[in-house]
Amino acid sequence: MQVEVCYLAPGIQDCRTLQLPSGSTLEEAVHASGLLAQHGAIDLKQHKVGIWNKVVSLQTVLREHDRVEIYRPLTADPKLVRRQRVAAGRTMGGGA
Repeated sequence: MQVEVCYLAPGIQDCRTLQLPSGSTLEEAVHASGLLAQHGAIDLKQHKVGIWNKVVSLQTVLREHDRVEIYRPLTADPKLVRRQRVAAGRTMGGGA
């Protein structure tokens, strides 16, 4: 089956298409992609992973054409940032 494994970070957009046997797990796909060796910052114990923008476990069995995503940790809490913008009198659109 064909799947895609992607890792995005500031200045990095690395997606790789793989052919894997049916019944492969998300963790197997990440290891087979070579992204862990290429990007030393990836730590599967700390980084969440998902399929098509939905967080799932490493043991999830993949299906044909799944897009596996390795998520980097958030640098700021989106709710806190939104509250700070409101308190400063700015809108999310960043207008004047």
